[in-house]
Amino acid sequence: MRKLKRSARLVEMTQYLLARPHTLISLTAFADRYQSAKSSISEDLAIIKEVFEEEGIGQLHTLAGAAGGVKYIPTVRKEAALAVIREICRQLEQPERVLAGGYLYMTDMIGQPAIMSEVGRMFATAFAGREIDVIMTVETKGIPLAYATAMYLNLPVVIVRRDNKVTEGSAVSINYVSGSTKRIQTMSLARRALREQSRVLIIDDFLKAGGTVQGMIDLLAEFDATVAGVGVFVESGEVGAEERLFHDYVSLARLTHVDLKTKQTTVVPGNYFDD
Repeated sequence: MRKLKRSARLVEMTQYLLARPHTLISLTAFADRYQSAKSSISEDLAIIKEVFEEEGIGQLHTLAGAAGGVKYIPTVRKEAALAVIREICRQLEQPERVLAGGYLYMTDMIGQPAIMSEVGRMFATAFAGREIDVIMTVETKGIPLAYATAMYLNLPVVIVRRDNKVTEGSAVSINYVSGSTKRIQTMSLARRALREQSRVLIIDDFLKAGGTVQGMIDLLAEFDATVAGVGVFVESGEVGAEERLFHDYVSLARLTHVDLKTKQTTVVPGNYFDD
């Protein structure tokens, strides 16, 4: 890259960091890239770090030593995330979204990149301190959520299928009981999709009794993998604790009331905001 003026270098460095979250970048790499002294690069990074933290863009971690460098950790402040979630809750309360069985139509929202980007950043903030190797979800509505989260955590995504596909090669399949319908269903994961003993973050769009997520947890046991966390976009608050198949999860929104006759619903921020 040609040598840039400092103002241009600051802009380019910022973009470079934003595009590489959770990636350690050495000062030498920056110095070579911008044909500048390490002392100048350090000064630039101090400015970027200050702006990131003041504006709630994220944190810039510095690691000292020969193998050190800087790492950008995307985060979102709780108050900013709460404002976004309240608007999402308002949209989810629209009467035309109510479906049979007390579910909400969310496909249109999940298809909006701007909303998914905000949701992905929230999940990335919630699980930033955990050791995670891969993000897992089940087809289909969980896929945009998983990829949005993966973008901010800089991790690969593994997709569990409802049935085995010949294009996936050999796979591990299990039967599980749907927590909401109480019916036996099947899910499968290609053997080469996930390394054994991986630490896995599960992301899903809707949590009622938790049968689908529990199925993924059971599937992970077949790979000797560890559940690093569970994040759900919306949980049903009308399901009692005794009915839920597991309890350790992070939710961003909670559906607390559905009247199928009047189509009236109440959606509030999830347990991520409880504290």
